[in-house]
Amino acid sequence: MALQESGEMYLESIYMLSKEKSDVHAVDVSEYLGYTKPSVSRAMGILKNGGYIIVDRDGHIRLTDEGRKVAEAMYERHTLLTKFLISIGVDEETATEDACKIEHVISEKSFEAMKKHIK
Repeated sequence: MALQESGEMYLESIYMLSKEKSDVHAVDVSEYLGYTKPSVSRAMGILKNGGYIIVDRDGHIRLTDEGRKVAEAMYERHTLLTKFLISIGVDEETATEDACKIEHVISEKSFEAMKKHIK
């Protein structure tokens, strides 16, 4: 199943939340992203069916290996792109917002080239 931008955003959010707390629930994702609970619930179902997350009977959300792979890639892109934009004079808030948009559309080839010059 190919993920769309929203799926990547959800996985990255679950990843970031799991770094802060041991148990991540749909309500946490909803609050973090500012999305409605029904929207998050629908997305969790899609991600679960796609094999990206596991939701146990208590509602704890865990990333599968594939889900973690996607989430870590998005997180790396977001972090690196934010650093790059700040390094060329963009303020941190704008850099963070723009990196969030760019991380989903930049090609792997361009991203790898940027990585060589930024790290």
